[in-house]
Amino acid sequence: MKREQWGSRSGFILSAVGSAIGLGNIWRFPYMAYDNGGGAFLIPYFFALLTAGIPILILEFGIGHKMKGSAPLTFARLNKNWEWLGWWQLAISFVISVYYVVIIGWAFNYIWFSLSQSWGANTIVFFTENFLGLTGSPFDFDGIRMPIVFTVLIVWSINFIVLYSGVKKGIEVSNKIFMPILIIILLILLIRSVTLPGASKGLELLFKPDFSRILDAGVWVAAYGQIFFSLSIAFGIMICYSSYLPKKSDIVNNAFITGFVNCGFSLLSGITVFGIIGFMMHQSGGELPAKLSGVFLAFATLPEAVNQLPVMKTVVGILFFISIVCAGMSSEISISETVVSGIMDKFNLSRKKVVIGYCLTAGLLSLVFTTGSGLLILDIVDHFINNFNIVFAGLIEVILLGWFFNLNSVKDHIHPISDFNVGVWWNFCIKILTPIILGITAVQNFIGDIKTPYGDYSFTTLACFGWGVWVSAIVLSLILSLIKWKKPIIITN
Repeated sequence: MKREQWGSRSGFILSAVGSAIGLGNIWRFPYMAYDNGGGAFLIPYFFALLTAGIPILILEFGIGHKMKGSAPLTFARLNKNWEWLGWWQLAISFVISVYYVVIIGWAFNYIWFSLSQSWGANTIVFFTENFLGLTGSPFDFDGIRMPIVFTVLIVWSINFIVLYSGVKKGIEVSNKIFMPILIIILLILLIRSVTLPGASKGLELLFKPDFSRILDAGVWVAAYGQIFFSLSIAFGIMICYSSYLPKKSDIVNNAFITGFVNCGFSLLSGITVFGIIGFMMHQSGGELPAKLSGVFLAFATLPEAVNQLPVMKTVVGILFFISIVCAGMSSEISISETVVSGIMDKFNLSRKKVVIGYCLTAGLLSLVFTTGSGLLILDIVDHFINNFNIVFAGLIEVILLGWFFNLNSVKDHIHPISDFNVGVWWNFCIKILTPIILGITAVQNFIGDIKTPYGDYSFTTLACFGWGVWVSAIVLSLILSLIKWKKPIIITN
């Protein structure tokens, strides 16, 4: 079966950027910068981009393009004993795809709510009680919420159509629609944000540098973590996407473009969000909003800001939630394609059969997150996926490829087709710097969760939805790696 290809370089870059740009750019980066030294945070942030983000992008683009396969196939071709790592990354992507669609579904609902600001004056109560019907325990499901199920079905339908249509006619076309819309909307919101009364106060909070924090190791770990999570590294996504590139593709430039565009979007999002927060502080006499990160920033704090706008309330609300839908859909499609591609490769099945089976299976599982305890379960699963699965999978990836694989063979592959070469800095980052930072992050996260159980949830709850998900992903990856391939795994390019 001939491997699909992108129709153009711009299609690949827009798709890679679309995968990297997600909900975390809109609500995680602004808070991370604010909480870690403001403008001073940008120093370790861009240092992390150049020493971890882009080097790993080059690595994943390089091996994906060289081996012409999904993450499991790529790692199997690199070393037959490494296939399980590819499946672990796919398991991570699968879990994320199951709950990510629900957040996009919420945004669809809020587009409708924006028409009349039907969330009312108390946006937190509306979000948690009226909309989500949030219960007090993850095990207290209290039925599903049909308005959420309806919009989640819309998201899965779009996802299905795009994946079913293939790489060139589906994924590439969708990103050529979602990305321009997202950028145009962001620029409109940016202009409106910075022209609001008090916006400068919010921007001061975001960018005023606290250089004393530069010497804080925690700030550097946070910067590396933000870069790592926001670039879709160790999900198997970039390996999969690069496998669809033609033989002569500029790997190094593509990695730099993807990295810088993603970070540029994060900065613009930060300016937009904190301009609005400055306006809210102006309205309240200097009081800082209680919720500055996560889903509450998007679905409670910013709707409250919309309520206070003198004009354009409906327009700003609609545009903001459309931007969340566009950012979320481009990421969801890439996460889903990673899983679909791996199953197609392993079992030599047609795209259509795999997409149907995948969307039905993942779609049914996503119903758990539409129940009254959905947000609580999502909170736990997301925490463990990000702080353990992704971090440890990324750490193992750079250790295996940096120390037990000939990195120069990747250089030999990408240099003839790239405009400029990578030097010793790249080897140093992959072999030394990134493993150290990721190792510190992994150990800190693990010790922190052992000492203080996350979110004050019970041991049973964390064992089921947290540690259980982590262990299950690893076990599943080992089982899948033991299944015989339905076709030879020799390199086909």
